[in-house]
Amino acid sequence: MKYRIKIIPKAEKDLDAVTGRDFDAVKKRILLLSENPRPFGSKKLTDEGGYRIRSGDFRILYRIDDMVKEVIIYRIRHRKEVYK
Repeated sequence: MKYRIKIIPKAEKDLDAVTGRDFDAVKKRILLLSENPRPFGSKKLTDEGGYRIRSGDFRILYRIDDMVKEVIIYRIRHRKEVYK
């Protein structure tokens, strides 16, 4: 069963700042989360209770709600900003 993708406003603002080929790659990764919210390469975050996947130099941070089949994207950041 497919998961619904929900992008919170802060993540939408992050996504608006991504341009060109990076935008296309990030968008593709987000859409693939509806098929498999825990793809190979995703990493469970211990402090925040969410997950992280890589898309080039960008990191997509999200939470999964299995009860309602929903993936909530809460941040999309460049790797320099994530690992400060």
